[in-house]
Amino acid sequence: MKNFYLQLFVRLFCLCLVASPLSAQAPDPKPQQFIYVLRLAPRLHSDAAWTKEDNMVLSRHFTRFQHAIERGELILAGRTKEPGDKTFGIAIFEAADEAAARAFMESDPAVVAGLMTAELHPFAVALQRKNP
Repeated sequence: MKNFYLQLFVRLFCLCLVASPLSAQAPDPKPQQFIYVLRLAPRLHSDAAWTKEDNMVLSRHFTRFQHAIERGELILAGRTKEPGDKTFGIAIFEAADEAAARAFMESDPAVVAGLMTAELHPFAVALQRKNP
């Protein structure tokens, strides 16, 4: 009988060893969607107020979005075509969680440089047109 319990223990131990790596390899959870709304700093409401440095930061902001598209993070980004005090932009993207989404938003060059303020919201794309 003692031998039976020893064999049972060994079998259970081996089963646990095999099962542990399998559970550790579970697929990553589906990323969540977020949107952040960008608004121009009031000093930039007039086109004449933009400096060379501001335009360089805006270029880095745009390049970063292009790279995020290539990595599959960014779903879409754009802005309204209204005067400076009314215009705003949006970025709809995926992140693992809210902390990662906030880090993505707060590291936007336009936000870091103070050209724009940003506000984060959880989001879900309900319908999306297929690319032609």
